[in-house]
Amino acid sequence: MIVTGIEEMSRSRVRIYLDESFAFVLYKGELRLYGIKEGSELGEDVYEQLIEEVLTKRATLRSMNLLKSRPYTETQLRDKLIQGEYPLKCINAALAYVKSFHYVDDDRYAQDYIENQQGKKSRRMIEMDLIRKGISSDQIQNAFAAQEEMGNTPDEEALARQWMKKKHFDPERADYPERRKMYAFLYRKGISGSTLRRIFSEMADEY
Repeated sequence: MIVTGIEEMSRSRVRIYLDESFAFVLYKGELRLYGIKEGSELGEDVYEQLIEEVLTKRATLRSMNLLKSRPYTETQLRDKLIQGEYPLKCINAALAYVKSFHYVDDDRYAQDYIENQQGKKSRRMIEMDLIRKGISSDQIQNAFAAQEEMGNTPDEEALARQWMKKKHFDPERADYPERRKMYAFLYRKGISGSTLRRIFSEMADEY
């Protein structure tokens, strides 16, 4: 492999290009340590040493440091490492390490998220959040099933009434356009149509 480019990123780091393709990021001190210069050949043994002993360890340490501040899903952590421009092999090895100790556990993450959000968000909104975080549909359904056994799932009717109260919605005085506007607002919040129909039907009976 030929070092075809060394691009400065900052005062301390550079991007290394091998055979005209981006390879990895190194500190400038590592260029001197491994004798890397533009136009020189990088031996397979040195390349493997950089991948295994330098960059994989760095990606793993980066993962551990990120996880100290808050939980991450596997997808979120992978995205962070991609942003850090680590080679794919190093990313996969780092993720395998943290998963082996359950520092990253998407099943547990999904259950914890449902438990923490069930008093704030509807089921549909929680599902959408988890999908955006990289949790699979099967994992989400399993997490809801596990939380349902413990009674930790959203009470959509209570949430709807809570949001109506926050909006100062008075069902006794609200006219049809106001009710329709509130219905649309709650639907956007993820409250199911069946729950909304029941609530508004009860309002009509009460008033």
